[in-house]
Amino acid sequence: MAPLAIAMTIGLLVLLSERLVRLLDVTLGKKNSIGVIFELLGYLVPHYLGLAIPAALFLGLLFGFNRLSKDSEIDAFMAGGVGLHRLARPVIVLSLVFAVLSLAIFGWLQAHTRYAYRAVLFTVKNVEVFYLAEEGVFMQADSRTFILDKLERGEGSFERIFLYDYRGPQGSETVTAVNGSLIEQDGDPRPVLRLNDGHRLKIEGRPDLRGDTKLPTSTSGTFKQIDTPLGKISGTVFRPRGIDARERTLPELWSILRGNEPVNKMNEVQAEFHKRLVSAGTILILPFLALPFALGTRRGQRAYRFAVALVILVAYHEIIEQGAVATKISQDASPYLTIWLPFICLTVFALWRFSIVCFSLRKDRLEPIYDYLAEIIGRCREMLLRRIGGPA
Repeated sequence: MAPLAIAMTIGLLVLLSERLVRLLDVTLGKKNSIGVIFELLGYLVPHYLGLAIPAALFLGLLFGFNRLSKDSEIDAFMAGGVGLHRLARPVIVLSLVFAVLSLAIFGWLQAHTRYAYRAVLFTVKNVEVFYLAEEGVFMQADSRTFILDKLERGEGSFERIFLYDYRGPQGSETVTAVNGSLIEQDGDPRPVLRLNDGHRLKIEGRPDLRGDTKLPTSTSGTFKQIDTPLGKISGTVFRPRGIDARERTLPELWSILRGNEPVNKMNEVQAEFHKRLVSAGTILILPFLALPFALGTRRGQRAYRFAVALVILVAYHEIIEQGAVATKISQDASPYLTIWLPFICLTVFALWRFSIVCFSLRKDRLEPIYDYLAEIIGRCREMLLRRIGGPA
């Protein structure tokens, strides 16, 4: 449990840290940006748990049983008549618990949190860049160019604004004001820009530099106070959940596959449904796959056993991902061939290896591979040391 918990914690921190950097680019400087970042990261936790749980369980099994093997505790158990298959029972039950948890995460939680994440990100991106404004710096917000002075972020107020709105063939508008503020609206994510004591110049159309036509008409005037909403919102709310197949729960995907609900992209629904089932089922195989790699002889290459095991798991994950992609883009790619066949192959391989380790005394057939890898890496290290002048 200790290496499992450590691996899961480190894995989640690494994955969330990578996404944190991208979220900072979107939210930094906006109102309640810290709270928004933690909310978005919270919605990402179920997504990354789907990756972290199998990886952490696999590493926990490798390190836990490797320690039992190195300390000769497995030898003592077997000498007392307790076989490896009996020692594996608790971790098989543990993998069953994690498989059920993963099925709940893949089948229900990820669908809702993915939609919530996109909805919050949509709202954040549709807040104008005025929240990112700096004093005395020209800023661009779509067709608007503006500069502010004496900005008070806490109160949402500023002094002396110059704003130029270029509208192409429809002309342009220039506004200056003594002061202004950003006002929140109930029921509308867009703030209102309120300007006080200003001047306004509006030009109808774009001037013809050749001089063949008349100059466009213009109007100018002063105002005491004007309000304008900021932002670009196509509709009052974010789109409904379910446009993307990844936002559907497992029962909803099953309902679509049975023809109870019309959908345009049936391939995406098939790929998503079968991929989730396989991802949850893979966790049940991990004890049978990890235990043979965790055990080894006293003089065996244990580190290379771990390397081969991790390569197999990563390659399998990539095959499933690419199989799901192939099912989405091709009518001829059946999910039973692209997704379920690799799962069955890994299951047969894991059970075969587990049965050999538990119920026979034959030498591990992958042992020559570990020795070969150790020999290659040893030669490369010697060559490197000779080139840099170190001891061989």
